[in-house]
Amino acid sequence: MIVCNLTKPESTLDQVKKNYPKLKQTDAALIASALVVSGRQALAVYEGEQYAWTKDYDNLTVALKGQLLHLQEVAEPVKKTKSAPEEEPVEIKVGLIPNYAAGEQFLTEREDLKTLFADILQGGVEYQYSATDIGWQWSLDRVNWTTISDGELSRRFKLKATFQGDAVGVEMGLTPKRGSKKKAAVEVAVEPEADAEVIEE
Repeated sequence: MIVCNLTKPESTLDQVKKNYPKLKQTDAALIASALVVSGRQALAVYEGEQYAWTKDYDNLTVALKGQLLHLQEVAEPVKKTKSAPEEEPVEIKVGLIPNYAAGEQFLTEREDLKTLFADILQGGVEYQYSATDIGWQWSLDRVNWTTISDGELSRRFKLKATFQGDAVGVEMGLTPKRGSKKKAAVEVAVEPEADAEVIEE
């Protein structure tokens, strides 16, 4: 499994060269670039549908709005106290899969590199990233749900994009601070599409 660091793309090139020592330097750089882009522009998977960043932004937020409104209806009312003046956000998970099509664009007409790239993705990639490295996570963190729902959403929600299938995601810098007494966010997992295909035709 190749480790693809989205924060430090140069380390991905080292990984490609280590795993495929016979590749020319330029070819290894193309594969590394394709891997980085496939992670940064990963496809969101929600209720069996795939959403490309950024063109499907409106479609995904509209699809998510329905579930958020439903969760708000069934959730127990939040009682504010002096010790806990703010409610804990409800966490919603959205699946991610590598964006083969976006990465493939770097490989132009090189069918041999496209085949290798597809094999690498199918073999599994560990994406290491910070919160701002992945397009969908960056966007979901900034959605104005009050505006999208015409003021109907009053609860706080936190949307978490997580890799699934053959891809593994490791978010860097998540070590909790010592002595923190804040409760963890309530988590409501959305079942990702288990059989989502990594490779797009």
